[in-house]
Amino acid sequence: QVQLVESGGGLVQPGGSLRLSCAASGFTFSSYAMSWYRQAPGKERELVARISSAGLITKYGDSMKGRFTISRDNAKNTVYLQMNSLKPEDTAVYYCNAASGWDNYWGQGTQVTVSS
Repeated sequence: QVQLVESGGGLVQPGGSLRLSCAASGFTFSSYAMSWYRQAPGKERELVARISSAGLITKYGDSMKGRFTISRDNAKNTVYLQMNSLKPEDTAVYYCNAASGWDNYWGQGTQVTVSS
């Protein structure tokens, strides 16, 4: 049974930081590219960051570059998202995604709220 379990969301003030984690199980984690997406109320889901299966290649959404860092630990089957200099417009539900070929798995999401 495939599971992606996100954690680390919460309420943070503008300029603050959060670290999201996504623990994976039920598939060969090291063979999958991992991504973080987010969806704000009334908006489409958008790519936040993606990391290749071996962790050598990363890609970020334009508004996240320089503020967010994606990383993975294949020994722990976990992918992380370090978010710094958070802005109110970063408020959204953040989803973990695993993709390989036709396989595409999603977590349940974790809420991030940036507000003073």
